[in-house]
Amino acid sequence: MTEPSNLSAVRTPRELVYWGMRQFEDAKLCFGHGADNARDEAVLLVFHALGLAWDGPDEKLDRVLTHTEKQRAVAILQERIRSRKPSAYLTHKAWFAGLPFYVDERVLVPRSPIAELIEERFAPWVKEEHVHCVLDLGTGSGCIAIACALAFAGAKVDAVDISHDALDVAKKNIEQHGVGAQVRAIHSDLFKALARHRYDLIVCNPPYVDSKELARLPDEYQHEPAVGLRGGEGGLTVVNRVLREAGAHLNDGGVLVCEVGEAHGRLLGRYPKMPFLWLEFRRGGEGVFLLTAEELRAHFSTR
Repeated sequence: MTEPSNLSAVRTPRELVYWGMRQFEDAKLCFGHGADNARDEAVLLVFHALGLAWDGPDEKLDRVLTHTEKQRAVAILQERIRSRKPSAYLTHKAWFAGLPFYVDERVLVPRSPIAELIEERFAPWVKEEHVHCVLDLGTGSGCIAIACALAFAGAKVDAVDISHDALDVAKKNIEQHGVGAQVRAIHSDLFKALARHRYDLIVCNPPYVDSKELARLPDEYQHEPAVGLRGGEGGLTVVNRVLREAGAHLNDGGVLVCEVGEAHGRLLGRYPKMPFLWLEFRRGGEGVFLLTAEELRAHFSTR
């Protein structure tokens, strides 16, 4: 189809997507908070503004927009450029493990490859029938905790965060997904408020961005709460604590799954003898390791 070169020529949702895509490319936006390219980001915002269903009939994309509809969609496309806010903060919705979550600037935008592991119930490393108690350490929006609760229907899940603001968002999502009987939100600095409680599975997506790198991140990331990104020197300050303390909070046979992203090279340098199992993902993503309770205890008992 011929793509309209200016806004006045835009008449349909499909043409509006192409117009938005070109505006995003010209503005050199950064993607990575739910979409990884300008077209998908434009689709996300246009569909949201117009209330279009993802599985709706294709012909709806070619109907003529009303003046009000066009104004509404253009406004959110232009706000994305003006503010440099991730689209999830403009729509207050992000998807994780196939589930919708409310998000705002009190929490990171969900985007961890751990979603793929949850969808597969962490197989083959975890047996579903052995998972009775799960810990989501640094829960943010609660997306990992809630997705785990739905994946392991008989399990209790603790959603822990140091941020009261983040826990308020997590509680909103817990209520919206109807998992309040399974998931409890706990204010804690990592394991501090958990006493001697132990889990069959600990999932953690901690802050792991090096302090110097944080200041160089694109504008989109500057809208996210720094507490969820700032990993200190080398990005390993929080990760070091998780590794040292997780073994005492795992049941025998339990596992820790932790994302460290681009800090994985520095982590290997810091712990050259740690038997990290680095997990692979069909949909992309890296820097997620798995360790068993026994591996963690053995390593730190000899240091």
